[in-house]
Amino acid sequence: MGFTVEHVGAVTLVVVDGEITVGNRGELKEKVLARVSGGDRAFVIDFAQTGYIDSSGLGVLVSLSKRIRETGGTLRLAGLNQDLRTLFELTRLDTLFQISEDRAAALAEF
Repeated sequence: MGFTVEHVGAVTLVVVDGEITVGNRGELKEKVLARVSGGDRAFVIDFAQTGYIDSSGLGVLVSLSKRIRETGGTLRLAGLNQDLRTLFELTRLDTLFQISEDRAAALAEF
């Protein structure tokens, strides 16, 4: 379980392997905010290998989205399985985030 961060062209790709919970949400936040501070503005978070996000994980995603928007950047989410997609719909977070079917689609939208 963990997070990998890489550049794909001008886009910062964050791959979540496992889940986002109260125990690891800080690591995700630190990695993304370090890239924001370094000048990155285009982000895709890929959840294709993610099975679960708890409420604290959702909170971190909202916080990151706000911070990225404040710097003039864009955050897209990709690869949500059906359970995660339902979670985002039930919490109405699907109206806050730009959600793509998969990583390739999200990268192509930049």
